[in-house]
Amino acid sequence: MKWIRELQAISQTGLHFGEDRYNRERYEQIGKIAAEMLSEISNLPVDEILNFNKAEFGYATPKVDVRGVIFRTGKILLAREVADADRWTIPGGWADVNEAPSVATAREVREETGFDVSVKKLLAVYDRDTQGHQPPHPCTVYKHFFLCEITGGKPQLNCEISEIDFFDENNIPPDLSTARVTEKQIHRFFEHLKNPDMPTDFD
Repeated sequence: MKWIRELQAISQTGLHFGEDRYNRERYEQIGKIAAEMLSEISNLPVDEILNFNKAEFGYATPKVDVRGVIFRTGKILLAREVADADRWTIPGGWADVNEAPSVATAREVREETGFDVSVKKLLAVYDRDTQGHQPPHPCTVYKHFFLCEITGGKPQLNCEISEIDFFDENNIPPDLSTARVTEKQIHRFFEHLKNPDMPTDFD
């Protein structure tokens, strides 16, 4: 995956800066090779991968994922993600363009759970590849976990979320969406809850 992403980044950045027609054709070919390699290990169609890559432009950089870590009476809020076989996750998603990280986090929490939140602290910035998330993602992803406090709203299910609940540390559901969060990360956030002066985790 590391080699595939590096090839895709070379292709994307080269197509952004390259003006010579022949060099652009070479960068397009590199992108196609990367897509074929990814297709071999993921069973995704090459055309689907190429269409995904076309949505990316400019200098290739990591994508930003934001998550809202919310505790109530010593329990953590998790939501069942319909798109991932109804597995449990910390609510969140991709940050949008022209959104501050805290704004993106509060929006994602509100859209997925119905709760209004105030973002209080950055708990962690993780490189997805170092954290054991599965399955692999075609892009490098930086995952931002923010501690949030409920200020209003109420639990509300939607087309993305089939169930919302709070769990204590000894009762984390086994069917986690490991593409989005890991059990190790959740236990780490409970440590932050017990020790509010802990510094932000990174890498």
